[in-house]
Amino acid sequence: MGEVQGQGYVGQALGIADVLAVAYFRAMNLRADDPEWEERDRFLLSIGHYAIALYAALIEAGVISESEIENYGSDDSMLPMSGMAAYTPGMEITGGSLGHGLGIGVGMALGLKRKQSHSRIFNLLSDGELNEGSTWEAAASAAHWKLDNLVAIVDVNDQQADDKSSSVLDYEPFADKWRAFGWTALRVNGNDIAALVEAFDSALESADGKPCVIICDTLMGRGVPLLEDRDKTHFIRVDEDEWRIALKQLDDTYAHSSHAAGSEHS
Repeated sequence: MGEVQGQGYVGQALGIADVLAVAYFRAMNLRADDPEWEERDRFLLSIGHYAIALYAALIEAGVISESEIENYGSDDSMLPMSGMAAYTPGMEITGGSLGHGLGIGVGMALGLKRKQSHSRIFNLLSDGELNEGSTWEAAASAAHWKLDNLVAIVDVNDQQADDKSSSVLDYEPFADKWRAFGWTALRVNGNDIAALVEAFDSALESADGKPCVIICDTLMGRGVPLLEDRDKTHFIRVDEDEWRIALKQLDDTYAHSSHAAGSEHS
């Protein structure tokens, strides 16, 4: 998709891909042929510019046709550059105005609780979004209402548009702050599938009346050294030659990972 436009939020997509893989194919209860199924789990993308990553997950899940990739970011596309619920099946909210996603998630989770539904809300936030006071107001509300059907996921890549997140406003230690607000907090390597599986399983098994946050440390441009080594990767433009290099590096990275995994089990 990024190659179609020659630009985009590719670094974030590569960094969060493992998290979305575990969320969609391990943790969540969905029906690809019925995205509006009443008993589904809801995935809320608060950070709308991560939409390119969510589109890939929805395509892999069979919710969106792979043929839509060629229309990414174009006029009247089902896949706008920033996620919009009115355009895309499986896109639960229109994100992008940062600081609103968790509040929406709290409202949805509370509504599901009162309907005695078993559905859960999964809400993806960024570390930069924690700069918004409304995020913490929502966090306090979630704990007050004992929303243990709400799982927040925070992508900690230490990058936002202006500078490193830790330089703009340092919110470490993240886990301690969430716990102080009454949440169960887990922190994992967001590019380690096994660690993510364990964290999501723990979140789903928790029934202590607390909402849960999974804090995921990720690497922007994960798997593509060409992008990992860039100083500024919030929004990138990549020329045709660089795309070829990037795709080869990504193939090489995951071929090596697959070989290493196979060796461990041989």
